[in-house]
Amino acid sequence: MSPRVFLVDDHAMVRAGVRAELGDAVDVVGEAADVPSAIEGIRTTRPDVVLLDVHLPGGDGRAVLEALRGELPDVRWLALSVSDAAEDVIAVIRAGARGYVTKTISGPDLLDALRRVADGDVVFSPRLAGFVLDAFSSAEAAAPAPAEEATDPGLDLLSAREREVMQLLARGYTYREIGSRLFISVKTVESHASNVLRKLQLSNRNELTRWAATNRLL
Repeated sequence: MSPRVFLVDDHAMVRAGVRAELGDAVDVVGEAADVPSAIEGIRTTRPDVVLLDVHLPGGDGRAVLEALRGELPDVRWLALSVSDAAEDVIAVIRAGARGYVTKTISGPDLLDALRRVADGDVVFSPRLAGFVLDAFSSAEAAAPAPAEEATDPGLDLLSAREREVMQLLARGYTYREIGSRLFISVKTVESHASNVLRKLQLSNRNELTRWAATNRLL
Protein backbone atom coordinates (compact mmCIF):
# COMPACT_ATOMS: atom_id res chain seq x y z
CA MET A 1 0.00 0.00 0.00
CA SER A 2 1.28 3.47 -0.88
CA PRO A 3 2.14 5.73 2.07
CA ARG A 4 -0.41 8.48 2.71
CA VAL A 5 1.57 11.72 2.76
CA PHE A 6 0.71 15.29 3.79
CA LEU A 7 2.94 18.08 2.39
CA VAL A 8 3.78 21.18 4.43
CA ASP A 9 5.76 23.92 2.66
CA ASP A 10 5.09 27.61 2.22
CA HIS A 11 6.12 27.57 -1.46
CA ALA A 12 3.49 26.26 -3.86
CA MET A 13 6.14 25.50 -6.48
CA VAL A 14 8.02 23.29 -4.02
CA ARG A 15 4.86 21.37 -3.18
CA ALA A 16 4.07 20.96 -6.86
CA GLY A 17 7.62 19.78 -7.54
CA VAL A 18 7.46 17.22 -4.72
CA ARG A 19 4.14 15.93 -6.03
CA ALA A 20 5.61 15.60 -9.53
CA GLU A 21 8.72 13.80 -8.27
CA LEU A 22 6.76 11.33 -6.14
CA GLY A 23 4.11 10.69 -8.78
CA ASP A 24 1.75 7.81 -8.06
CA ALA A 25 4.17 6.09 -5.67
CA VAL A 26 2.54 7.83 -2.69
CA ASP A 27 -0.96 9.07 -1.93
CA VAL A 28 -0.75 12.80 -1.24
CA VAL A 29 -3.79 13.38 0.97
CA GLY A 30 -3.32 17.11 1.53
CA GLU A 31 -0.99 20.07 1.70
CA ALA A 32 -0.58 23.29 3.65
CA ALA A 33 1.50 26.47 3.50
CA ASP A 34 1.50 27.65 7.13
CA VAL A 35 1.23 26.41 10.70
CA PRO A 36 -2.55 26.79 11.32
CA SER A 37 -3.61 25.18 8.03
CA ALA A 38 -1.06 22.40 8.50
CA ILE A 39 -2.40 21.55 11.94
CA GLU A 40 -5.99 21.54 10.71
CA GLY A 41 -5.21 19.52 7.56
CA ILE A 42 -3.10 16.88 9.31
CA ARG A 43 -5.70 16.51 12.06
CA THR A 44 -8.38 15.93 9.41
CA THR A 45 -6.50 13.57 7.08
CA ARG A 46 -4.36 11.64 9.61
CA PRO A 47 -1.62 10.71 7.11
CA ASP A 48 1.06 8.07 7.53
CA VAL A 49 3.86 10.61 7.03
CA VAL A 50 4.03 14.40 7.13
CA LEU A 51 6.73 15.90 4.90
CA LEU A 52 7.44 19.02 6.88
CA ASP A 53 9.32 22.20 6.01
CA VAL A 54 11.29 23.58 8.96
CA HIS A 55 10.58 27.29 8.42
CA LEU A 56 6.96 28.37 7.93
CA PRO A 57 4.92 31.58 8.17
CA GLY A 58 3.39 31.99 11.61
CA GLY A 59 5.91 29.71 13.30
CA ASP A 60 8.06 26.78 12.28
CA GLY A 61 7.68 23.12 11.49
CA ARG A 62 8.42 22.19 15.07
CA ALA A 63 5.27 24.07 16.18
CA VAL A 64 3.15 21.85 13.93
CA LEU A 65 4.82 18.72 15.21
CA GLU A 66 4.54 19.67 18.87
CA ALA A 67 0.86 20.60 18.48
CA LEU A 68 -0.07 17.18 17.07
CA ARG A 69 2.51 14.67 18.29
CA GLY A 70 0.57 13.69 21.41
CA GLU A 71 -2.80 13.74 19.67
CA LEU A 72 -1.68 11.71 16.63
CA PRO A 73 1.01 9.29 17.84
CA ASP A 74 0.78 7.10 14.74
CA VAL A 75 1.69 9.92 12.35
CA ARG A 76 5.37 10.00 11.44
CA TRP A 77 7.28 13.13 10.52
CA LEU A 78 10.05 13.73 7.98
CA ALA A 79 11.62 17.19 7.77
CA LEU A 80 12.44 18.48 4.28
CA SER A 81 14.31 21.76 4.35
CA VAL A 82 16.75 23.96 2.47
CA SER A 83 18.55 24.41 5.81
CA ASP A 84 21.34 22.09 6.89
CA ALA A 85 22.10 24.08 10.05
CA ALA A 86 22.78 21.91 13.08
CA GLU A 87 20.36 23.86 15.27
CA ASP A 88 17.47 23.28 12.83
CA VAL A 89 18.20 19.57 12.52
CA ILE A 90 18.52 19.00 16.26
CA ALA A 91 15.44 21.06 17.16
CA VAL A 92 13.06 19.20 14.87
CA ILE A 93 14.45 15.77 15.77
CA ARG A 94 14.13 16.53 19.48
CA ALA A 95 10.54 17.56 18.80
CA GLY A 96 9.84 14.08 17.44
CA ALA A 97 10.63 13.96 13.71
CA ARG A 98 11.83 10.59 12.40
CA GLY A 99 14.25 12.10 9.93
CA TYR A 100 15.63 15.16 8.19
CA VAL A 101 16.62 15.54 4.54
CA THR A 102 17.58 18.61 2.55
CA LYS A 103 15.93 19.88 -0.61
CA THR A 104 18.94 18.83 -2.67
CA ILE A 105 17.67 15.23 -2.34
CA SER A 106 16.69 13.43 -5.54
CA GLY A 107 13.15 12.28 -6.24
CA PRO A 108 13.96 8.55 -5.89
CA ASP A 109 15.84 9.12 -2.63
CA LEU A 110 12.99 11.23 -1.24
CA LEU A 111 10.55 8.44 -2.06
CA ASP A 112 12.86 5.94 -0.38
CA ALA A 113 13.07 8.20 2.70
CA LEU A 114 9.28 8.52 2.91
CA ARG A 115 8.79 4.77 2.66
CA ARG A 116 11.41 4.09 5.30
CA VAL A 117 9.92 6.62 7.71
CA ALA A 118 6.45 5.17 7.09
CA ASP A 119 7.89 1.76 8.03
CA GLY A 120 9.25 3.15 11.29
CA ASP A 121 12.86 3.71 10.24
CA VAL A 122 14.85 6.91 10.71
CA VAL A 123 16.42 8.82 7.80
CA PHE A 124 19.00 11.58 7.59
CA SER A 125 20.93 13.14 4.76
CA PRO A 126 24.40 11.66 5.39
CA ARG A 127 26.20 14.76 6.67
CA LEU A 128 23.33 15.60 9.04
CA ALA A 129 23.43 12.33 10.99
CA GLY A 130 26.50 13.49 12.88
CA PHE A 131 24.66 16.54 14.27
CA VAL A 132 21.99 14.33 15.78
CA LEU A 133 24.37 11.74 17.15
CA ASP A 134 26.57 14.40 18.73
CA ALA A 135 23.57 16.15 20.30
CA PHE A 136 22.01 13.04 21.76
CA SER A 137 25.30 11.51 22.84
CA SER A 138 26.21 14.63 24.82
CA ALA A 139 22.73 14.81 26.35
CA GLU A 140 22.59 11.15 27.35
CA ALA A 141 26.21 10.49 28.35
CA ALA A 142 26.40 10.37 32.13
CA ALA A 143 29.55 8.34 32.67
CA PRO A 144 31.52 7.18 29.63
CA ALA A 145 32.32 3.48 29.60
CA PRO A 146 35.99 2.51 29.83
CA ALA A 147 37.61 2.20 26.42
CA GLU A 148 38.17 -1.53 26.77
CA GLU A 149 34.43 -2.04 27.40
CA ALA A 150 33.21 0.25 24.65
CA THR A 151 32.78 -2.28 21.87
CA ASP A 152 29.87 -4.72 21.85
CA PRO A 153 31.02 -8.35 21.33
CA GLY A 154 28.42 -8.60 18.56
CA LEU A 155 30.83 -6.68 16.35
CA ASP A 156 33.01 -9.79 16.13
CA LEU A 157 30.17 -11.57 14.33
CA LEU A 158 30.31 -9.16 11.38
CA SER A 159 32.46 -9.70 8.32
CA ALA A 160 34.66 -6.85 7.09
CA ARG A 161 32.12 -5.96 4.38
CA GLU A 162 29.23 -6.10 6.86
CA ARG A 163 31.13 -3.66 9.10
CA GLU A 164 31.48 -1.24 6.19
CA VAL A 165 27.78 -1.49 5.39
CA MET A 166 26.89 -1.17 9.09
CA GLN A 167 28.80 2.11 9.49
CA LEU A 168 27.30 3.66 6.36
CA LEU A 169 23.80 2.59 7.37
CA ALA A 170 24.28 4.08 10.84
CA ARG A 171 25.45 7.35 9.30
CA GLY A 172 22.24 7.68 7.30
CA TYR A 173 23.29 6.66 3.79
CA THR A 174 20.66 5.10 1.54
CA TYR A 175 21.09 1.61 0.09
CA ARG A 176 21.76 3.19 -3.31
CA GLU A 177 24.46 5.47 -1.90
CA ILE A 178 26.09 2.59 -0.02
CA GLY A 179 26.13 0.45 -3.16
CA SER A 180 27.74 3.27 -5.11
CA ARG A 181 30.43 3.86 -2.48
CA LEU A 182 31.27 0.17 -2.07
CA PHE A 183 30.78 -0.80 -5.73
CA ILE A 184 28.15 -3.43 -4.95
CA SER A 185 24.52 -3.79 -5.99
CA VAL A 186 21.57 -2.49 -3.98
CA LYS A 187 20.43 -6.11 -3.61
CA THR A 188 23.77 -7.00 -2.04
CA VAL A 189 23.52 -4.00 0.29
CA GLU A 190 20.06 -5.15 1.39
CA SER A 191 21.43 -8.63 2.10
CA HIS A 192 24.33 -7.27 4.16
CA ALA A 193 22.00 -4.91 6.05
CA SER A 194 19.70 -7.79 6.94
CA ASN A 195 22.67 -9.84 8.18
CA VAL A 196 23.96 -6.92 10.26
CA LEU A 197 20.63 -6.41 12.04
CA ARG A 198 20.20 -10.14 12.61
CA LYS A 199 23.71 -10.67 14.00
CA LEU A 200 23.51 -7.64 16.27
CA GLN A 201 19.95 -8.54 17.33
CA LEU A 202 18.62 -5.11 16.30
CA SER A 203 15.25 -4.34 14.74
CA ASN A 204 15.84 -1.28 12.56
CA ARG A 205 18.23 1.46 11.49
CA ASN A 206 17.29 3.66 14.45
CA GLU A 207 18.54 1.00 16.87
CA LEU A 208 21.62 0.44 14.69
CA THR A 209 22.52 4.14 14.78
CA ARG A 210 22.27 4.23 18.57
CA TRP A 211 24.26 0.99 18.84
CA ALA A 212 27.03 2.34 16.60
CA ALA A 213 27.18 5.61 18.54
CA THR A 214 27.33 3.80 21.89
CA ASN A 215 30.16 1.63 20.61
CA ARG A 216 32.04 4.57 19.07
CA LEU A 217 31.88 3.15 15.56
CA LEU A 218 30.81 6.28 13.62
